[in-house]
Amino acid sequence: MLKTKLKIGLIALSACVAISGCSQPEQEQVNEPVKQTTASKSLTFPATYDDYLNRDIRDDMFYFVLPDRFNNANPDNDMGSTEYEISKGGFDIDSKWGFHGGDIQGVEAKLDYLKEMGISAIWMTPILRNKAIQWGGYAHHGYWIVDFTQIDPHFGSNDDLKSLIEAAHAKGMKIFFDIITNHTADVIRFEECHNPDGSFKEEETCEYKSMEQVAQGNKYTPFLPAGQEQVKVPAWLNDPKYYNNQGDSFWQGESAINGDFVGLDDLNTRDQQVIDGMIDIYKNIITEFKPDGFRIDTVKHVDMVFWEQFSPAILNHAKSLGIPNFHIFGEVYSGDPIVLSDYTTKGKMPSVLDFGFQSAVADVFYRNKSPIGLAQLFENDDYYNDHDSQADLLMNFLGNHDMGRTGFFINDALPQISDEEKLKRSVLSHAFMYLSRGVPVIYYGDEQGFTGDGGDVGARENMFASQVEVYNDNDLIGTDATTAEENFNKQHPIYLAIKDFAQLRMQHQALRRGLTFNRYFDKRRQAFAISRIDKQEQLEYLVAFNAGTEQQVITLDATSSGYTWLHGNNGFTLDRGKLEIVLPPLSHTVLKASSPVKQDALLELDFAGYEAQTGRVRFDYLIEQATQLPTPMFEVVTQFKDANGEYQIVASDHTPPYSAIVTNEVFEKYQPTSIRVTVSDWNGKSQSQEFSLTQDTVEETE
Repeated sequence: MLKTKLKIGLIALSACVAISGCSQPEQEQVNEPVKQTTASKSLTFPATYDDYLNRDIRDDMFYFVLPDRFNNANPDNDMGSTEYEISKGGFDIDSKWGFHGGDIQGVEAKLDYLKEMGISAIWMTPILRNKAIQWGGYAHHGYWIVDFTQIDPHFGSNDDLKSLIEAAHAKGMKIFFDIITNHTADVIRFEECHNPDGSFKEEETCEYKSMEQVAQGNKYTPFLPAGQEQVKVPAWLNDPKYYNNQGDSFWQGESAINGDFVGLDDLNTRDQQVIDGMIDIYKNIITEFKPDGFRIDTVKHVDMVFWEQFSPAILNHAKSLGIPNFHIFGEVYSGDPIVLSDYTTKGKMPSVLDFGFQSAVADVFYRNKSPIGLAQLFENDDYYNDHDSQADLLMNFLGNHDMGRTGFFINDALPQISDEEKLKRSVLSHAFMYLSRGVPVIYYGDEQGFTGDGGDVGARENMFASQVEVYNDNDLIGTDATTAEENFNKQHPIYLAIKDFAQLRMQHQALRRGLTFNRYFDKRRQAFAISRIDKQEQLEYLVAFNAGTEQQVITLDATSSGYTWLHGNNGFTLDRGKLEIVLPPLSHTVLKASSPVKQDALLELDFAGYEAQTGRVRFDYLIEQATQLPTPMFEVVTQFKDANGEYQIVASDHTPPYSAIVTNEVFEKYQPTSIRVTVSDWNGKSQSQEFSLTQDTVEETE
């Protein structure tokens, strides 16, 4: 266990933000590491953090919470419904599977705790009325919905939710709902593998039947057990004809779309009536509660035709109600940017959770792998950059309720390291999440050093006092506390570090919305550096990390004649255009250039050809000047001709290597025989070229 002395001393990992003496003169000099204060200071919120309605999503910092495990403000609702038998019971505070009593009122009671950490948006797991108990356990997580119009009584009432949203908005905070379109609770049964009472005849599964089998007449006969014929709301959801009824998914091939998700009733999301019905359900939710956005569950298990209609309809409805920046992000459980970006391009979803980010960060900061994976992560952002999508809307996270926690990943990869090193690794990975492109998401309890026992229910500890033994025996990071007591400690070193990162991010727009440039990566070293540059300000924010346990020194070409130290370790030298940055073990530094990046743009672009990829066509370009610049500030826009002969933007790219990646659907829609490519600098100078496309050769047109 960590002792108090260690907990205080390690605050040096976090920042010296808004403290006198932090900045360095903007001139060439040697900067020695300095001792930082451990005092906790109140955050300063720029004006945009009062205006929740118009705030850009990239300015937000999210907190992801399971209400049942967060704070129990109303014990009277612990047993759930007194009206609906299907939504009653399951309260079992000794079991990691049961309901524990946390509720919406409990979230409202802790808004100040969250805002003081810099949180500006709260995402809650589903809170609509559930089937409380089914063969898979208890619905403490909220993903087994039977009623899409009413809040689950375990969590409170519709009025409680409205109260939470009103209170959050008064503090400039947003509220996001976790929604489900793939399935409803497990009610439908099949005569072939269930008894009339709904119990299984033999094995507790129904083997998946393929589309081919169904077409040949080999299909299940669905039925609703007596007394459960009308348990779902709206009423149309009770009709088996709106479901696939093909048995349990085995997570591969067509079963990933058409199979029941661990027995849950899988909606036929190709059916236009289902699409329209689910759009109406969530339009009504927005109309009644006025949330600020949706996180969508199990996105890749839903037909793509559904998303092509759902996302635009929901966004347009929100705007019609005066919610201009309603945001949607989906859960696509994959680390592959090609898979993830399918849903932001073809699926028209504004954003997804970046599982690729989570995997790359865990590899570097917890598993001692090369940072090259992070460089590749940012280079793959081109897959997201079509005519209406962009990579900086991606949601970054380190752990969640399915995969497990930051603390668990550290313990799993490095079980023998000291408590001090575990704390440093947790703080450093949170620093990277806050300083990278994308929107940071804190998983509840990580700020209190929770570790968990793995994924799923192993990562769903209580923030209020727990009676679950397998939770309470965990060794938390950065504290002597256990989950057997309440954990809302505002002096916890990870809480303070996150608060510090939030302040830094709030004060510097480039760290929220700036483009990301890979500045230094070497597969043989644990040190690396990126730059964040805002297009208006054009000042480099140089962010360097050392994910290893040995001191590292990296040398880079400077983009300015002077730098100010903002955060982390304060040791750098600037001499004759070269930056030398000293990075102690498991540390970071943030430097801000004192003058804009100077760049004489030649705008000379070469077309390097195009090739078919899985589901896409990739066009590659070369700007020779960009290879000679530390932060080449060009934008490359690719256009195809439409049926009227007018050029339409299909992709844009702001960072090297420059490319345009379009889906097969877009390529086939336009069937281009030539393309127009416009390269621009950040000061308005631009040049366009047209290139012809042939099967065997690519030639520049005159």
